[in-house]
Amino acid sequence: MKNINIDEVLTRGVAQILPDKETLKKLMAKRKIKLYLGIDPTGSLLTLGHSVVLRKLKQFADLGHEVILLIGNGTVKIGDPTGRDSTRPMLTDAQIEENFKTWKSQASKILDFKKITIKRNGDWLDKLAMPEIIQLAAKTTLQQLIERDMFQERIKKNLPIFTHEILYPLLQGYDSVAMNVDLELGGTDQTFNMMMGRNLQQLYHNKKKWVLTTPIINGLDGRKMSKSYSNYVALTENPKDMYGKLMRISDEMIIDYFILLTDVELQKIEVMRKKLQSGEENPMDLKKKLAFTITEFYHSKKEAQQAENTFERVVQEKGIPNKIKECLISTKKTNITDLILNCKLVSSKSEAKRLIEQSAVTVEDKVISDWHQEINISDGTIIRAGKRNYAKLKLK
Repeated sequence: MKNINIDEVLTRGVAQILPDKETLKKLMAKRKIKLYLGIDPTGSLLTLGHSVVLRKLKQFADLGHEVILLIGNGTVKIGDPTGRDSTRPMLTDAQIEENFKTWKSQASKILDFKKITIKRNGDWLDKLAMPEIIQLAAKTTLQQLIERDMFQERIKKNLPIFTHEILYPLLQGYDSVAMNVDLELGGTDQTFNMMMGRNLQQLYHNKKKWVLTTPIINGLDGRKMSKSYSNYVALTENPKDMYGKLMRISDEMIIDYFILLTDVELQKIEVMRKKLQSGEENPMDLKKKLAFTITEFYHSKKEAQQAENTFERVVQEKGIPNKIKECLISTKKTNITDLILNCKLVSSKSEAKRLIEQSAVTVEDKVISDWHQEINISDGTIIRAGKRNYAKLKLK
């Protein structure tokens, strides 16, 4: 981020600072602070949703503070119960390492690891002796631990809450004690866990710890961006798909995406907001600027331009891409559902049926609305599934 300053770091893309922003600002002006972001490698794919807090971590590193990325190889064995109405499956060491293999390379699109220290909480959590665990458990009450929303929901639904899940906030909180930090970053869904660390830091070290939360962004369908909803944009998305997916967000999300996912100056974003509200600016134009900006950041200006050109030709002008894949077919007649699945235009039969029912499948520009329909095959036939997935048929 250009011309970065403390005020912007503590306001832009920040949901809340606890106990307050001003005392943290004074501390940062006085000395370099030690802070961390903890991640549990329950999966290997990073999305733009993850990028919000990663970008915030980068800002602190660029200001020269002591920044730690903490890999939760100790806590992930329990599984964070945040937002869950059922118990997470326990992961083995091998699964944890497999999940983390590509994590760093993806995060490197945002973070400069020369400025960041990587630590693993298994280094201290796995070594805690029974007297230390009992001492840790004695720092809080059962009532405090089960006051979390998701636990209260399980109680209402008569669903089980396992003891190891209750221990999770304590173990995450102990990370702050082990590293003796001044600040912890995380999404708003992590507030309970991070505040536990704040309490433990006070009890163990008689030291103040701040908590900074970042917003949870919505995905392509307006719900929380999540891999389970398939409404995400991955950091490793190819330029064409990244640009195309970003063009699917609602108009109401444009400004938030600019603020949280780009380095565009806030003054310029405010001008965009006013023009959007007054009707002076076409939302489509702003959305294209957003998609271009994000795609350029994760790829290059050239690739972003190519992605925009493809979008304009294929979606806006209803044209066919210059280059489309060839699909070899061994029969002259086949079911449309099997056809688009065999040509790998969809990942499953259920997706194929859904697209057909949405009139999003065409053969030679003719919409197919019946997923039982038989299609006559000839060389050069163009089929499409969705907005951007094309194939040219060729008989074997």
